[in-house]
Amino acid sequence: MVELVPLAERIGTEVRGIDVTRPIPDAVFERIYKAWLDSTILLIREQEMTPDQHVDFTRRFGEVVSYTRREFAEGGRPEILVLSNRTEEGRPVGSPVSGRVWHTDGHYLPAPPAGSMLHAIEVPPEGGDTLFANMFAAWEDLPARVKERIEGREVVISRVRSRPYNYPDRPPPTEAQRAEWRDQPQPMVLAHPETGRKALYVGGSVPWHVVGMDEAESAPLVTFLQEFSVLPRFTYRHRWRAGDIILWDNRSAMHRATPYDMDRYHRHMHRTTLAARH
Repeated sequence: MVELVPLAERIGTEVRGIDVTRPIPDAVFERIYKAWLDSTILLIREQEMTPDQHVDFTRRFGEVVSYTRREFAEGGRPEILVLSNRTEEGRPVGSPVSGRVWHTDGHYLPAPPAGSMLHAIEVPPEGGDTLFANMFAAWEDLPARVKERIEGREVVISRVRSRPYNYPDRPPPTEAQRAEWRDQPQPMVLAHPETGRKALYVGGSVPWHVVGMDEAESAPLVTFLQEFSVLPRFTYRHRWRAGDIILWDNRSAMHRATPYDMDRYHRHMHRTTLAARH
């Protein structure tokens, strides 16, 4: 029997009593899908999926898409991004360091993906956790005067200008990257396209300034929203076990990976990305 158990007071649902590699009745799946929309992330433990099964399960939630780092695709499956510090013949098999700052996937795209599904295959005994933040809850708790200031406004998402702050160890963007990484305006408050529920959409690492607002007013406002959106009451820290699956709703959740000892341990995961359900 399938159970839906809260992960934390204001974020997340653990789905128990399910094997994602076997057929899931439509009525059961709709309960799971609604829990995902309502609580922003789903956790399913002790799952062994082949790459094909991973893609098939993701497809139940929406159209499977691939939008980043194709050089780290899993074998012949471009839909699966490998996140790993393993090497083969001296070459990395996946992206070894990813998402160490708070972010919304694809925030820099005109149409960001709806969600992502991460399957843990090998995890370190310590470190390498992932933090999640519920942006529905952040909006709900935002002071009324701040809500009035930001609703209906846009914020500029800039990969170029945020690069030295987020990745000080990496070289500056090349001319080709600057041409590709165009600034992208996004709404500061996002009405979820399936539920209509409002979420703060300006947290994370790449918001740069509020459109049409003086920099002296914009900078402290953006900083306040970035810090407010990840207060402990909105967040959940996931300590991975091998076989864990987490699906997050990119329209209502942010996330951030944490460090681990990459010299001593391996962390190997497969990620799929999905567009909105049709």
